[in-house]
Amino acid sequence: MAPRPARRVALIGVAGLLILLTNAVIFVLPPLLPVIEEHYHLATLAQTTWLYTALTLGGGAGFILLPRLADLYGDRTASVVACALLTAGALVPAVGDSYPTLLAGCAVMGLGGAAQLLPLGFLRRNLGEGGITAGVAVLVIATGVGIVLGMIGGSLVVQHLSLRAFFVVLTAAFAVATVAALATIPHDPPADPPGRIGVVGTIWMIGWVAAILLTLTQGLVWGAAALVPLIVGVVGAVLWVRAERGSSSAVFDVSLLTAPSVTAACVSIALFAAVNSAYLLLVSDYAQVVPSRLPSGQAYGLGLSSLQTGWLMVPFALTFLVGGALADRPVANGRGTRVLAAGALVCAVGLAWLAVAHDRPWHYLVGAAVMGLGCSLGYAAGFAIAQRAVPESRSGMASGVAGTFMAVGFAVGTALVSADLSLSVVPLEGTGSEVAAAGLYTSGYWLSAGIALLVVMTLLVSRARTTRRNRPTDRPRVARA
Repeated sequence: MAPRPARRVALIGVAGLLILLTNAVIFVLPPLLPVIEEHYHLATLAQTTWLYTALTLGGGAGFILLPRLADLYGDRTASVVACALLTAGALVPAVGDSYPTLLAGCAVMGLGGAAQLLPLGFLRRNLGEGGITAGVAVLVIATGVGIVLGMIGGSLVVQHLSLRAFFVVLTAAFAVATVAALATIPHDPPADPPGRIGVVGTIWMIGWVAAILLTLTQGLVWGAAALVPLIVGVVGAVLWVRAERGSSSAVFDVSLLTAPSVTAACVSIALFAAVNSAYLLLVSDYAQVVPSRLPSGQAYGLGLSSLQTGWLMVPFALTFLVGGALADRPVANGRGTRVLAAGALVCAVGLAWLAVAHDRPWHYLVGAAVMGLGCSLGYAAGFAIAQRAVPESRSGMASGVAGTFMAVGFAVGTALVSADLSLSVVPLEGTGSEVAAAGLYTSGYWLSAGIALLVVMTLLVSRARTTRRNRPTDRPRVARA
């Protein structure tokens, strides 16, 4: 039965709101990092990247748990829980106004951040035929709007009010989203839910994912000690996969990753997320360095405010919307891997441009436009491929798998850029802070371009394996005596 027009509009509206707000949180941080450093008197890049670490660790848990909660107990339950977590996460730094409370709030907001993937499930389940296409379209469009809202709106609030006021506004916005989700999303728990939440398996998976993410984001700071959580995470993952294959309450069906193109799509999502986070950190760091504070002969940067830096990202948001529209038809016609490859190549071109031209504002406007188009193509194709590989009852599971790969990708990108920008530092005169040497931004962009090209390599390997698996046996078997 087709949904009533009013209900359809309401569902799409609340879906857009959830995606918009969660992406605003992700994209507001890069231009505000220097403001946060100054407000909380942070001296090192490692301390600020802990905010991304907290968001990523929370996201790793949320992407596992919340979509699965939707499959088993209904979309409204999962969405309200996610929104309540986002509200609580924003309220903590609003009340506490300290670096520790901001870290705690980022972790809780990261956990609720899986709300951005829940619309893929509830739009598919409530809009009938075309629900996947609608879900992916809303995801891409609302993400683009969320980028602008986060980078421009957040910076405006901070510039004219305060950092604390920003979290007060964010708390109110998430509270409104909680009420909207409760009032709009139907409470239709499945009559025959696909299994149940395996508490042990869920906690186990959150544990090994968190261990690996922790290594990726803090490896440079911890040095050799970071090998401990890495080993724990890898061993835990191997044992978890073996246990899940024989479990009657698996967190997600491991065989999902054997479906055609799904593994390649999920790996590609991780690589696009790595490119995305690396790009955001490189731009935000360089643009807000004040040249006059650096020693003579080592000066660089644009000396922009967080708001001005946000304006440099507007082309990213605009072309992000265009990319979603361009990807829609070819993805629906089964050409998703081609769209992934195109997105990767576009990103590589944008990053190569920034590697050679990043000392003028217009350089960033051009680079942002190219990067927004490439990232949009990649995300739209990757999430659509994962959704089309599973039945409707497991759409949350598919979103969770893709989201977990995305969380790992963001951690990888953050770790690589943090490592790159920490190789050589220059002191800021009159302060106790340091910034990266100018040449490290060039190497960071080239490194990110290489990550984008890994998407193409991943797709070629996947295609070769599929061809080899489907190739008929040319030589007849000869029975042995």
